[in-house]
Amino acid sequence: MSSVINPLPEGFLSEALGRIQPSQTIAVTQKARDLKAAGRDVIGLGAGEPDFDTPDNIKEAAIAAIRRGETKYTPVEGIPELRKAVAAKFKRENGLDYTPAQTFVAAGGKAIIYNALMATLNPGDEVICVAPYWVSYPDIVALGGGKPVVIEARMENGFRLNPDELERAITPKTKWLILNQPSNPTGACYTEAQLKELAAVLLKHPQVWVLTDDIYEHLVYGGFKFSTIAAAEPRLYDRTLTMNGVSKAYAMTGWRIGFCGAPEPLIKAMAKLQSQSVSHAASISQWASVEALNGTQHFIPERQKVFEERRDLVVSMLNQASGIECPKPEGAFYVYPSVRKLIGKTAPSGKTIRTDEDFAGQLLEQEGVAVVHGAAFGLSPYFRISYATSTKVLEDACGRIQRFCASLR
Repeated sequence: MSSVINPLPEGFLSEALGRIQPSQTIAVTQKARDLKAAGRDVIGLGAGEPDFDTPDNIKEAAIAAIRRGETKYTPVEGIPELRKAVAAKFKRENGLDYTPAQTFVAAGGKAIIYNALMATLNPGDEVICVAPYWVSYPDIVALGGGKPVVIEARMENGFRLNPDELERAITPKTKWLILNQPSNPTGACYTEAQLKELAAVLLKHPQVWVLTDDIYEHLVYGGFKFSTIAAAEPRLYDRTLTMNGVSKAYAMTGWRIGFCGAPEPLIKAMAKLQSQSVSHAASISQWASVEALNGTQHFIPERQKVFEERRDLVVSMLNQASGIECPKPEGAFYVYPSVRKLIGKTAPSGKTIRTDEDFAGQLLEQEGVAVVHGAAFGLSPYFRISYATSTKVLEDACGRIQRFCASLR
């Protein structure tokens, strides 16, 4: 058989596909894997994935579900037991009253966002995204025919959205604000008072809905108290989708379960869409997630403490690297350091560092440390490090970054 790959006919692929890019965080993680497989000494700090294992009680619940024969199709919106557990979680941890009928389960938090936007966007609808943003937000908006409207949140403001800038960005075409906190990639969080200030703007614009991505809710540090916007301002409850999932707090990234609470008509619209795509999330993962939400939570603060120690180590070591400025985030497991002072310098390879992508590329080439460049998140010149890995690996990686920065001229 021929090994030549023939191109697809012109016009064969969807125009919508041309509006998006592959996920750059996934691309960096795969590149690190490929280099390791080729024998390179590479430290991958690109993946937003806890290095902890899924707790044993959750694994056992999945095994028990398999043995009970819970291997058939489930309702599109999720099994009743999980939807009840989701509603109980929102009440217990967030003070939000959602009935099970107002909850929805999908194959990961990304699928919740995808379903919500695909079910609601019409061509030309505007969606406000706060940069630096999680890489998938603007692409999902564009895929749905919407227009991403990007507001840059500056480091001097703690990478948080300013109410005045929000006011200026809203137009009659604005349909959604996507608000992610703790933030991927910066770890920035909003106090309840700061959420109320944003809510005061939104209350003046009743056509704007809020999609709040709270997936890192349990990873906050230094006594920070997490709040979500529909709880901070109950008058926004009827136009807020509150999204969460089991991937980060419960170390269940590969189980692919996200969930949300929202007004029931939106839930039904999302279910209509999902019924014609993946049908439902995997049955065994759903049963495991029931145990995750209803079972013991003792390991969450234990792991939270470990992440906080790692954060402090990484922030300290990066701020000792020549030309890097690294703020200390309130949550998640990322740092988003500035390389502004390194732009224009020359690497030992002879290549000039003109962008954060150049910085990340030369860092990988010279020291074998894979990070994600800031342009992928809509704000340069920065880079993102995930510190969801061992202290030993982080010390080695940060030491290499220090060495690389010292080598720039």
